[in-house]
Amino acid sequence: MRSAKSVYLKRAVRLSWFTIIYNIAEGLVSVYFGLEQDSIALAGFGADSFIEVASAIVVLWRFKSESNLSTPMALSSERRATRAIGWLFVALSAGVVAASALKLRQHIGPDTTIPGIIISLASLSFMFYLWTAKKNVARQLDSSTVEKDAACSLACIKLSLVLLAGSLLYGLVPSFWWVDSAAALALAFLIGGEGFETIRSSRREDFTGGCGCSHCE
Repeated sequence: MRSAKSVYLKRAVRLSWFTIIYNIAEGLVSVYFGLEQDSIALAGFGADSFIEVASAIVVLWRFKSESNLSTPMALSSERRATRAIGWLFVALSAGVVAASALKLRQHIGPDTTIPGIIISLASLSFMFYLWTAKKNVARQLDSSTVEKDAACSLACIKLSLVLLAGSLLYGLVPSFWWVDSAAALALAFLIGGEGFETIRSSRREDFTGGCGCSHCE
């Protein structure tokens, strides 16, 4: 039994590293094309990827210090880190709302949403794999930390679906200049909700560590 747990724990760590590497690449590409094509939705999606990197690092921190997390100091440090990540989500949400409102007021749409379509499809593929793999590891380890990490991957899937829907609609009907900003506002709503949920999680008395996501189902 101990050997099986060790195998799944190593798999959880590998999945976390894969999440970090993928989100860094996704963030760089998304922000670049978002700024290049004047797409608020894509740029906001990319910025969210970088915050997800910080969230995944907290999960890795949880695994590495698992034997010491019972101490008040270790858990307190992770609580503060999780809360900071939550506020980063909230700040990003507010920034996306402000930028989207400006674009709507100026009646400005993106040059093209083809990069958004490609990136969102790639994200859906990778995040669906990560979500299902993490849920399986969470069951095997009976780990709330991996379960929360899987919830974060599910949240990324929702963001990818919103980006894909907005990008496809604008690509089909270019006269809908407002679609990108509307999709960005929807993304801001989801990101802000994730941020407040993370903050609430960090303030709970029964906080056990992890990325703070809890809507796994």
